[in-house]
Amino acid sequence: MPDSAPSSDPLRPFDARMLCVGDGHWLYVEEVGRRGGVPAIFLHGGPGSGSQHIHRRLFDPARFHAFLFDQRGAGRSHPHLSLNENTTQKQVADIEAIREHFGIDRWLVVGGSWGSTLAVAYAEAHPERVRGLALRAIFLGTRREVEWAFIEGPKLFRPELYDAFVAALPEDDRSDPLAAYLRRLADPDPAVHFPAARAWASYERVLSELSPADAHVAVGEGTGGRLPPTPIIEGHYIRSNFFLEDDQLLREAHKLRGIPGVIVQGRYDLLCPPKTAYDLAEAWGNCRLQIVDKAGHAITEPGVMDALTAAVTELGVCA
Repeated sequence: MPDSAPSSDPLRPFDARMLCVGDGHWLYVEEVGRRGGVPAIFLHGGPGSGSQHIHRRLFDPARFHAFLFDQRGAGRSHPHLSLNENTTQKQVADIEAIREHFGIDRWLVVGGSWGSTLAVAYAEAHPERVRGLALRAIFLGTRREVEWAFIEGPKLFRPELYDAFVAALPEDDRSDPLAAYLRRLADPDPAVHFPAARAWASYERVLSELSPADAHVAVGEGTGGRLPPTPIIEGHYIRSNFFLEDDQLLREAHKLRGIPGVIVQGRYDLLCPPKTAYDLAEAWGNCRLQIVDKAGHAITEPGVMDALTAAVTELGVCA
């Protein structure tokens, strides 16, 4: 779908606004579909990536009234890249603020990767407000998932990429690359955080695709070009263990049992491997786990977008 759709495009927002949620944060919120349709909210990944045009395609405009928004510090929300009062709990409260602002009683919650984390956290906090969950690429915010995604998994399956990621660091920082990158992403000096963010973003992009067209880590000094936003906010959340107790979301998954759901999971997802989706489905007990073969992590992987769109439609009819 092109970035600039014609005005007759049914997937273009029919309304958009900046919503004040406190703590100095304003969220960009757009509405697609039709008023009076099945209410749904989309939670983007990252943290920090922002909602994208492609995400609108998940919602049949004749059936849904969907809300897409950019989370704190992300995308078109303000202040850009702000880490102040930017926590999982605050994000959950923001989702409730959006629901209350628009007068929605219960809605379908859709999210992938970090968006699945936030969706589960929201549903466990407010199960009475969720009519269904359509999730992709399950991530539950644990330290072991982070270690797998950025260190252990790449060492096993993309060792040349891992070596390039480590080699992008100064030699003194290479003994603990994850800690080194997190320190550098938090450094206020652009000469430090900019190249770290560039390397991190390219590394994560390659890991998200089963057959990436460009499989290299972006290495280089300087601050030219656009600062990749996701690593900055993502680093903030990783340093804080996603503001969750270890295994909190899986431990409290029993709160989801009254909520129907579908999990769409790429078989060869290196960032969020299927075991986590399987464990959540087992603990939840009221969802269908759909494995997409020959697919990695990204929503653009073959079959993933179609499977998630079908799940959204299914839950919109049945929930």
